[in-house]
Amino acid sequence: MRTFLASSIGVACAALLTLPLAPPAAAHPDTGTRARTTAPARPASSAPAPVPGSTASLPLTSLPVARADGHERYDATLSRRGTKPFSLVGVVWDDPARTLTGTAQVRVRDAATGAWSAWRALETHNAEHAADPESREARAPGRHGGTAPLWTGAADAVEVRVSGPAPLPAGLRIDLVDPGTDRRGATNPVPGSVRPPADQGSLPRGQAPEPAIVDRAGWGADENLRESSFVYTGPVRAAFIHHSASGNNYTCEEAPSVIRGIYRYHVESNGWRDIGYNFLVDKCGTVYEGRAGGVAKPVMGAHTLGFNTDSTGIALLGTYTDTEPSAAALDGLAKLTAWKLGLNNMDPRGKVTLVSDGGNLYEKGEKADLDVISGHRDGFATECPGKSLYEKLGTLRSKAAALQGR
Repeated sequence: MRTFLASSIGVACAALLTLPLAPPAAAHPDTGTRARTTAPARPASSAPAPVPGSTASLPLTSLPVARADGHERYDATLSRRGTKPFSLVGVVWDDPARTLTGTAQVRVRDAATGAWSAWRALETHNAEHAADPESREARAPGRHGGTAPLWTGAADAVEVRVSGPAPLPAGLRIDLVDPGTDRRGATNPVPGSVRPPADQGSLPRGQAPEPAIVDRAGWGADENLRESSFVYTGPVRAAFIHHSASGNNYTCEEAPSVIRGIYRYHVESNGWRDIGYNFLVDKCGTVYEGRAGGVAKPVMGAHTLGFNTDSTGIALLGTYTDTEPSAAALDGLAKLTAWKLGLNNMDPRGKVTLVSDGGNLYEKGEKADLDVISGHRDGFATECPGKSLYEKLGTLRSKAAALQGR
């Protein structure tokens, strides 16, 4: 289903994976780039065709240890390198248990204009978005450590620098993800692939109507990438809110491409069974189905390390450390949480007790009293979902409760 390029292939691999640095061109000739590509299966006659894409890996070069003022600094780089087109990147390493202490930055060349971007930081602490420690998904072979993915937009060259005060993880590389376009050459949802809300008539107090949800076919998921089976938990009693930390320079029309990029990164780069989040919401408030298995079912995700049981994980596309979430995004989150939590009559303003499967705030087996709508940082010490989004969770709880008639 997926393969990984070993970092030990070194310089020979780099020569195969890259192009000479050259001005952008309208067409990109075949360069023999070795990449992980999934050919779409023949779809059913009534189903939209999956969107093909690919992932290429470029190994980073470790530099000699630098010493200054009695301190050591460890660096790894990739010099400016032309590549086949990509739109999302992440730094990946071999051992999923290792943490990248320090900074990782990239800059890319715009495929249309040829202009180089400024240096952009990757979120290095991303392991807390993961399957629970004792789960089969966490123990599966092919797992890798990685930064959060970063949406760059269409680019055709990259430069990378990683630096830290401790030895860097082995097998450092940059993964370049091409999310592809659909059969019309478009990035927006396929017509007819938005799951319409059912006509539920008059709902009892505590329930909310199902919002319109763009299903996986609508954002162009290639179902050949993920594992075919599903894993379910007990009833969903809590919602953890995340930001994807993938940047805010996407348009709402590009959101399906961003999700395809995150999906491919989670599966091919991190080695997860499927995209980690159960749902995603873009800055225009559109709701998207995430991990497969049924939007109304308690699908176990890989979003909040230690608390993936009896919960749902919802990511707002973007980075909300300093950027305020839009009113439309909050409305989308409110409609989704009101409905999903209402399926089990959970009050969005209430409290819930969950048992930790292990993390840095709660040990395995420890009971945690949490808000029914919590931020990722409430279950794990992390910056997610960003300060600006976290500060809006009170407003989100009130909006969701009002939609439930509370």
